[in-house]
Amino acid sequence: MPQPAQLDRRPRRIWIALGVALLLAVLLLQLAFSVRRNSITWDEDDHIYAGYMSWKHADFGLNPEHPPLVKLVAAIPLLNMPLRLPVLQDRSFKQEAFLGGKDFLFKNDANTMLFRARMAVSLFTLLLALLVFLAAQEMFGTGAGFIALALLVFDPNLLAHGAVVGTDAGLSCFMFASIYAFYRYAKAPSLWRLVVVGLATGLALAVKHTGILVFPMLFLLAICEVLRSGRGSETAIQTSRSNLSPALRARQLAIALVAISAIALTILWASYGFRYQARGEGRQLNPPLAEFVQGLSRPHDVRLLQTVARFHLLPESYIYGLADVRIMSDFYASFLLGKVYPHGVWFYFPVAFSMKSSLSFLILLLIAIWAIATRRLTAWREILFLTIPTIFHLIIAMSSGMNIGVRHILPMYLFLSVLIGGAAWKLIQHNRGWTCAVVALLIFQAISTSRTYPAYLAYANELWGGPSQVHRLISDSNADWGQQLKDVKRYLDKHGIKDCWFIYFAEGVVDATYYGIPCKPLPTQDSLWVNEPANAPPVIDGIVLVSAGDLSGFEFGAGPLNPYEQFKSLQPIAVIDYGVFVYNGHFEIPLAASIGHSQKAQWLLEAHRLPEAFAEAQQAVALAPNAVKPNALLGDILTAMQRPDEARASYQKALTLAQTIEPAFQIESVNDLQKKLAPHPQ
Repeated sequence: MPQPAQLDRRPRRIWIALGVALLLAVLLLQLAFSVRRNSITWDEDDHIYAGYMSWKHADFGLNPEHPPLVKLVAAIPLLNMPLRLPVLQDRSFKQEAFLGGKDFLFKNDANTMLFRARMAVSLFTLLLALLVFLAAQEMFGTGAGFIALALLVFDPNLLAHGAVVGTDAGLSCFMFASIYAFYRYAKAPSLWRLVVVGLATGLALAVKHTGILVFPMLFLLAICEVLRSGRGSETAIQTSRSNLSPALRARQLAIALVAISAIALTILWASYGFRYQARGEGRQLNPPLAEFVQGLSRPHDVRLLQTVARFHLLPESYIYGLADVRIMSDFYASFLLGKVYPHGVWFYFPVAFSMKSSLSFLILLLIAIWAIATRRLTAWREILFLTIPTIFHLIIAMSSGMNIGVRHILPMYLFLSVLIGGAAWKLIQHNRGWTCAVVALLIFQAISTSRTYPAYLAYANELWGGPSQVHRLISDSNADWGQQLKDVKRYLDKHGIKDCWFIYFAEGVVDATYYGIPCKPLPTQDSLWVNEPANAPPVIDGIVLVSAGDLSGFEFGAGPLNPYEQFKSLQPIAVIDYGVFVYNGHFEIPLAASIGHSQKAQWLLEAHRLPEAFAEAQQAVALAPNAVKPNALLGDILTAMQRPDEARASYQKALTLAQTIEPAFQIESVNDLQKKLAPHPQ
C-alpha cells in the first residue's frame, strides 16, 4: 500500500512529466516546421540513399565516411515506398553516393522522402533533450533540469541540425548518453549500469567516427574517480557507494572500461551486420581500401589502418571512413572573420562558438564559471563529468583542421547546458532574485532564435551583428548548406524572374530544377568535382543569385582565385534566408568562362581529340591568362601533341603564376608542375 509521502509526490511527478512533455513538443514543432520550410541540404541525399541501400542490399560502401546508424534510421520510413533505384555505375565511392543519391531522391518523390527521413532522425534530438533533462535533474535537481532543457529547446544550433539527415545530433545524443551512463555507474556500480555505458558508447561509434572520442573521455573521467577516491574526504565517501581504496577503485574502473569497450565494439560490428566486407553482392569499394589509405599524409596512419584491416579488427567500411576523415581534414580550406585560409586554424572553433551561441547561453555560461570559481557550485564529480568531455572535445576539434561548422562541436552544448542548469538552479536556491535574471535570459534566447526561422543554420548572436552578417564572418554549414531553394522559388515567382543565373552552393549534388528554379547554373568547385558541364559566358547582364557559401570563396581560394570575388563588394538587391544574395547588373566573369573551356579541353584530351582540346585550352588561357589551371592544361595538351618546347613554356608560366598568386592555396599545383618540368632520365 502506498505511503502518504509517496502519494504526495505523485502530483509533483505528473506536473514534471507534463512540463518536460510540453518543452519536447515545442522542440518537435520547431523542427517539423523548419523541415517543411527548408529544401534539402548538401549531404542529405547521400545519407538517405546510403541508408536505403544498406537496408535493401547490405551495401555499406556507398557512404563509408560515416558509420551507418543514422542513415539506417533515416531510411526506415522509406522502405515501404515504391521507389526507383539508380543503376550503380562503379564510380569513385563519393561520386557514386552523391550522384546516386541525387537521382534516388529527385527521380522519386523527394519532398515526401526528405520529410519522412528528417522526422525519423529528429528522434535523436528528442532523446538527447530528454537525457539532458534527466542528467541535470539527477545531478542538480528538477529546477536545473528544466533550465537545461529550456536552453536546448531554443538553442539555434540544435534547431539547425536537429532535423537534418546528418550525424551531428545523433553523435551528440549518444556521446552525452555514454558520459551520463558512466556517471551513474561511477556513483553506484552495477552490472546493468555497466552494460548501459557499453551500449551507449557502441551507438556513439555507430553514428560517427568521432564517437571514438568517448573512449579517452571515459579514461580521463576514470582517472578523476581514482584520484578523488584517494582523497579520503567525507564528500568522496558519501558520493561513492563503492567506498574503495584507490588501488581497488582503479582495478574496478579498469575492468569496467575493458567491458565497456567490448560491448561497444560488439554494437559497432552489429551496425554493419557483423560483416567485414563493406559491400554486398560481390561489389568492391572504389578505390579499394589498400589503395585508398595510401592517400593519408602520415605514414604511421597508413601502417595502423593497414594492420587493423589485415586482421579484420574493425569493419572494412569503418576503416575506410577513418581514412577518409583524416584525408579530408588535410584538404579543407577555412573561412573565418572574412578571411580565407588554405587550411584549418586553431582558433576557428572558439570564435565560431562565440558567434553561433546565443548571448543568453554565453552569459549563463559565464555565470556558471563564476559560480564554480567562487565555490557557489561545488558538486565536483558532476562538474568534472560535464567539463572534461567538453574541454577534451574542443581541444580535439581545434587540432583537427576540419573547419566547416560549429556542428562538429555540437555535443559541447549538451554538457554545458547541464552545467548551466546546475549553476543557475544553485544560485536561485540561495537567492530567489536570480529567478528573474535566468527567466529573462531564457526568454531572450527564445526570441533571438525564433527571429531567424526558418534559417536557423545562419544564426549568429547580436554581438556579431546577427544572421544578416554571418556570411561575412563564417561559411559552409554555419551559414549556408544549400537549404534555401523553396524560398528562392517563392522570391523568383513573386518578382516574375525567369531569366537568371545561379551560383548555388550545392550545385551538382542537388537538383535545383526539382524545386522549380529556372536559373541557369554557373560553375562551382563542387559542380566541377562531380563533372557537371560548366557553361559560363564571360559576361552576364541581368539577375545573378549567389549562395553565401560561394560568396565567401573559400572553396576556390582567396582573392583572384575566386571567379566570383567581385560580388563580395557589390550590394545585393535582395537577400533570401540570409544565404542567397540577389544581384542585378552587368557582370564580367572571365575566370568562370575559362573554367568551362578548361573542362571541355580536359574531356577532349582524355578522348585523344587533340586539335579540339588545343583550341579549347587556348580560349581558356585567353580568358584567364593569369590562371594556373588553363596554362598547365595547355602544357598537357602540347605534351600529348609532341610539342615539348611549347609545353615546357606553358608549364613554366603556370608554375610562376602558382608561386606568385596566392601561393599558399596552390601548393599542390606547384608540386605537380615541378614534377612536369623536372628533367627526365635518358
